[in-house]
Amino acid sequence: MLLLIEAASCGMVRSLGKDPKGEELARLDTLPNYKNGSFENLAERSDSTVKRSRLRMMLHRRPETIRPSHALPWVKTDLKTLTAPAPTIVWFGHSSLLIKTGQGNILIDPIFSNHAGPVPGLVTAFPGTKHYHAEDMPPIDVLIISHDHYDHLDYRTLKKLKDHIKTAIVPMGVGSDLVYWGFDPKKIIELNWNQSAILPGGLRITATQAQHRSNRSYSKENKTLWASYVIQAGSYRLFYSGDSGYGPHFKQIGQQYGPFDLALLECGQYSPNWPWTHLWLGQAAQAAIDLHARLLQPIHWAKFVEADHPWNEPIKSLLPAAEKLGIPVNVPRIGEPYTLGDPPRKVVWWDFE
Repeated sequence: MLLLIEAASCGMVRSLGKDPKGEELARLDTLPNYKNGSFENLAERSDSTVKRSRLRMMLHRRPETIRPSHALPWVKTDLKTLTAPAPTIVWFGHSSLLIKTGQGNILIDPIFSNHAGPVPGLVTAFPGTKHYHAEDMPPIDVLIISHDHYDHLDYRTLKKLKDHIKTAIVPMGVGSDLVYWGFDPKKIIELNWNQSAILPGGLRITATQAQHRSNRSYSKENKTLWASYVIQAGSYRLFYSGDSGYGPHFKQIGQQYGPFDLALLECGQYSPNWPWTHLWLGQAAQAAIDLHARLLQPIHWAKFVEADHPWNEPIKSLLPAAEKLGIPVNVPRIGEPYTLGDPPRKVVWWDFE
């Protein structure tokens, strides 16, 4: 395993991507949130824990409950014939989503290669989450990428989807990866926080602040931006968190862009080793309140192991927190469509270790 990681770090694996250089790098250097050669969070980094070394983390013995004991239930949906009287969301596990709207098809952070990492076999997908593939997707009007981590920006998936994507919207700097992988630069729109793009079908996509980091190798960090997104489709407003720790930016986004019909908020893969970059137990519920969201759907769980908590702890902790705050929660099965305006999905399908 160490040899594979070393090979990736040496640039031998194409999936490693390519950081901005030359004119692209010079353009980043003019941005207010890019300082001393890297992007910065606006909130103070409140990380006071002593992190374990990467080698110790890899050798650390993890509890068996971090992976489910059997396959997750899933629903087979024909995505190419799916109709959308209102925005319809299909979740594929972790943070991969298809949103069908009257203004176009949106694909967010797709990862259909069944692993998250520069080489296969390091972070493998749970059984039950491997039934959807790039070829199952309808034509994509806009691909949205939140940041460059392997569990959100997957080389193998994008290589297969490239010719079926009309436009890609990514945070500043991430376009370099896509161009390196063969995307037409004319089809890529890079956004900084609070910048918007309006697409031919009428979709308005706005990049908003998130509290996170970026890197595709251990030697380079924060060379590209990370973002959350506001999606406006007709009269509907949706929010996608990407990866983000809790902070005042949720209230700011709610005040500036809300209220939202749906907030898609991360709720898993939190750890003492990265306490400020992900939402902790129940914090997604408070973030939904801050955003003035009418409905919350948890993401960033139920596909990959990236932290040591039980695989279903995120949803078990979120539901009582959301009930206490009075925010409805929608928890569909993988592949199960949900149309805005329908009653939230409440079937408990995750109640096993």
